[in-house]
Amino acid sequence: MSTTRYIGPTGLDPVMNKIANQLPRFGISVMGSRLLAVRGRKSGEWRTTMVNLLVDADGHRYLVAPRGNTQWVRNLRAAEGNGELRLGRKVEAFTAAELADADKVPVLRLYLKKWGWEVGKFFEGVTKNATDEELAAIAPGFPVFRIN
Repeated sequence: MSTTRYIGPTGLDPVMNKIANQLPRFGISVMGSRLLAVRGRKSGEWRTTMVNLLVDADGHRYLVAPRGNTQWVRNLRAAEGNGELRLGRKVEAFTAAELADADKVPVLRLYLKKWGWEVGKFFEGVTKNATDEELAAIAPGFPVFRIN
């Protein structure tokens, strides 16, 4: 699986994404969703999108890009991991570090356990029940960031 993997929105996705992006703006979090804000790598202007904030049993927080090398991933890399998580009027500045492919397996499994019903179509048949080897094989196509 390529590190340049990207699955763009199709069909009704742009409309649904626009609606979903409004929820965190109004302070509504669905299963931990937040509005991710990152400075654009070319414009320098704030760019926002809804993300699922994953929290593991130890309290570590992660952002996973199920669609692959998206605009927010490229912007977060260019911004050296600096961004904001927003929910209503609450704004939390953060710095994120991208995980190495070898470290993604438990995070991807947990992500699929929590949100597989929503994002499973982007994982091309790989589920929460996949072997570690299967998850390791797809890991390069799924950017994962740990929020510090």
